[in-house]
Amino acid sequence: MTTEYRDGPAVISIGPHQLTSRVILAPMAGVTDRPFRRMCRELGAGLVVSEMVTSDTRLWHSRKSRQRLDHSGEPGPRSVQIAGGDPQMMADAARMNRDNGAQIIDINMGCPAKKVCNKAAGSALLRDELLVADILEAVVKAVDIPVTLKIRTGWDPDNRNGVNVARIAEQSGIQALAVHGRTRSELYTGEAEYDTIAQIRQAICIPLFANGDIDSPHKARQVLEHTGADAVMIGRAAQRRPWVFREIEHYLRHGEQLPEPGLAWQQALLLEHLDALHQFYGPEQGVRIARKHVGWQLQSLPGAEDFRRSFNRMDCATQQRQAIEHFFNRLMDGGLAA
Repeated sequence: MTTEYRDGPAVISIGPHQLTSRVILAPMAGVTDRPFRRMCRELGAGLVVSEMVTSDTRLWHSRKSRQRLDHSGEPGPRSVQIAGGDPQMMADAARMNRDNGAQIIDINMGCPAKKVCNKAAGSALLRDELLVADILEAVVKAVDIPVTLKIRTGWDPDNRNGVNVARIAEQSGIQALAVHGRTRSELYTGEAEYDTIAQIRQAICIPLFANGDIDSPHKARQVLEHTGADAVMIGRAAQRRPWVFREIEHYLRHGEQLPEPGLAWQQALLLEHLDALHQFYGPEQGVRIARKHVGWQLQSLPGAEDFRRSFNRMDCATQQRQAIEHFFNRLMDGGLAA
């Protein structure tokens, strides 16, 4: 529940768990599955959070939910995010996730998606501070493991109640808070603002994670200095450059920028991730899901758009692997012009 600054990195504690990196992977539906979480942790993320799981446990028997609830072989601390608008259902879901191996329960009050908000969950809850308190208190009381919370700065620019919700969270026993620097109505448009996060820092003492538009070591340090947050939470930038975690942490510790990883290293990383996706999801589903991950990670490389179009037509795991090998080999041989 505290953050200590020593010579070198900050030590952030969430209950009994110490995070020795100030860079955290944000939970993202359809992105932060088990293979992606494992890769980001190996690349320096101090904490990784699962994809959002519904609090309606009657839906947990679907293939999607079973995969999202699968944490086998993951190192701790295992943080699982739950979403819903009913305090009792959220409490029950927290208990069941704890019994399933979760070591931290994260509550989603930050997702702006219509299909979530229309069910009075995610960031829609920010409109009802009494319900926020009821949900947080119910979940904290239900489990003997730390509970964390992710929110936005408010419902819309005229209703930035993030400071009030942060105080409610601390009073309810929440042990760390992540704040995305946009309101619900702004979705992912425009630029994130960090003044509200700085105000939240002044209002609460629990660890605070700043989220939104952080995509480089320099931006991470700028946001930490502006807000006083204890850590940064990385979302979309990690889809394109999952090694951003180690880049940011190295810069925060040493004040120097790591060199861009070489093509051979990127190739090995992507092939390892591809194999993990095929193994986790099985050959048919794994091939489909690999398409988006490969598209994200190759986005900035020359020839990526043409490659992505042909890659998305492939329906064989071996063919996908050979295509990636060939693409990078051509890059390294100078066969693809920038």
